[in-house]
Amino acid sequence: MNNRTLHTTLLAAALALAATGVARAQDALTAPQVRAQLESQGYTRVKDLEFKDGMWKAEATSANGKDVDVRLDPRTGTVYPEKAVSQLGEADIRAQLSAAGYSDVNDVKLKDGLWKAEGRTAEGEKVNLRLDPDTGEIIAVERD
Repeated sequence: MNNRTLHTTLLAAALALAATGVARAQDALTAPQVRAQLESQGYTRVKDLEFKDGMWKAEATSANGKDVDVRLDPRTGTVYPEKAVSQLGEADIRAQLSAAGYSDVNDVKLKDGLWKAEGRTAEGEKVNLRLDPDTGEIIAVERD
């Protein structure tokens, strides 16, 4: 492969990755939508709303008056309270990630109401993953 072909191939790959990132950003909820989602579920005094680690995070007061930290799925707005309990175990999460094509899966733990793990994509890229505590569905992927 000559240099020109190599450069063209690399440029095409970079543009494809950039386009994928734009599509994800366009699919993500906005801060006002996230705030409305929380309020519709009975949360009040929403503060410190930020998009971090591929998810929305906020502090709020729950319907029963307790101060809580929550995370939200950036696409659906599903709220994950910090102290969620999971029916899934580490082996379940590892199996789901393996079936989804991830390798070198490590640091699998239930933390802040979500399953968290590190791994590599089929292309070998290191990623941090966040998974639904009930279904094991991948809800956030962050490049490492």
